[in-house]
Amino acid sequence: MSRGTAGAVADGGFKIALAVGYLVGAVPLGRLLGTPVWLVAVAGVVLLIGGGVELAYTGSRSMRLYTRLMIGYDSGWVLAALAGLLVAWRGGGAGGEVWMGYQVVAQAAFAGVLIAGGSSRRGPA
Repeated sequence: MSRGTAGAVADGGFKIALAVGYLVGAVPLGRLLGTPVWLVAVAGVVLLIGGGVELAYTGSRSMRLYTRLMIGYDSGWVLAALAGLLVAWRGGGAGGEVWMGYQVVAQAAFAGVLIAGGSSRRGPA
């Protein structure tokens, strides 16, 4: 297994683990973040499905595509977390919603790109 493949598998596995944490702890996490429980649960479901899609498509999509998607997703995740913190720091109540909402939309898009096609794997990338 190449480093790229191992990274894609680890990314998908981490998202599945995070999803389980969101689903199991939806009520306390929602309270902590000031986010509706349903949004935490939806984020958990989307991450669970998205992580599964990542694992399922690891061998059939190019590692270049995976790497670009992971960099884009993780960069946006950091920016959404910072935006959420800024909103909370300024006294707004939507900081957790910004962060959770990002995860729902971005992970659905990530999985959609993998399912829709992208480039097929043509050897080591």
